[in-house]
Amino acid sequence: MEPSNDTGISDFLLLGLSEEPDLQPLIFGLFLSMYLITVCGNLLIILAVTTDSHLHTPMYFFLVNLSFVDICFISTTVPKMLQNIQNNSKVITYAGCITQIYFVLLFAGWDDFLLTVMAYDRFVAICHPLHYTVIMNPRLCGLLVLVSWIISAQNSLLQSLMALRLSFCTGMEIPHFFCELSKVVGQACPDKFLNDMVMYFATVLLGVAPLPGILYSYSKIVSSICHISSIQGKYKAFSTCASHLSVVSLFYCTGLGVYLSSASPQSSHSSAVASVMYTVVTPMLNPFIYSLRNRDIKSALKRIVGVPVI
Repeated sequence: MEPSNDTGISDFLLLGLSEEPDLQPLIFGLFLSMYLITVCGNLLIILAVTTDSHLHTPMYFFLVNLSFVDICFISTTVPKMLQNIQNNSKVITYAGCITQIYFVLLFAGWDDFLLTVMAYDRFVAICHPLHYTVIMNPRLCGLLVLVSWIISAQNSLLQSLMALRLSFCTGMEIPHFFCELSKVVGQACPDKFLNDMVMYFATVLLGVAPLPGILYSYSKIVSSICHISSIQGKYKAFSTCASHLSVVSLFYCTGLGVYLSSASPQSSHSSAVASVMYTVVTPMLNPFIYSLRNRDIKSALKRIVGVPVI
């Protein structure tokens, strides 16, 4: 494909995780399995919560939204990758690439904000248990989810519109398995300073800014747990937020890994591999983390599938 200096290009090439033909069937089978596990696992979480009236609480309301976002998140990238492997193609249209950028940013940002909201929910439940039902009322819960979606949607729309103004003159090959914003911007001509500034500003504001809120919430939670006299009470309080803490750690650690790998020289392949962790592995593990450590979820799943959940 000839390089172009025109925004009216038609296609990009997604180089994927490996260009070795012998590895393509293995990659296809592995990612298809992870995709099906993610979709089925998160659908089971949604079904368990919605069909069990005992789980109609703020914590599980946010969990349902997180499961929905995880399904959407992985569905934004993996199906196109599987299609390209199946068709022995690397092509994604220009419109498809911009659309993929929009939805990846939308669901990644929404995921981040939901984890922050869930940390606040656990903070109120453990530190202010007597006021929990008053503070975390249905209206506030719905408003928190809505605001999270609006902020994420505005950011993803801005970033996508900024990408539309780019001109490309260094080739159309993207060293990734999906249209990751920084990789697309990296292929643009030198007039990308504004895109870089907006991208870095959004990363700090939307990606890093929620982290202090999460850390503050858990510092207060740990302090409250330490003041509980009985060991059983401490265990019960900790078990209600251990799953969420595991998911937060997984999300931010994998995100940090992607950032560090992207910052290092000659890191295209390592960055793509690291991105698998937060775009595929994290959404796949979330249902297992929440179901294996949560007695209520396990009971609800047992009623649905008819067999005990380990």
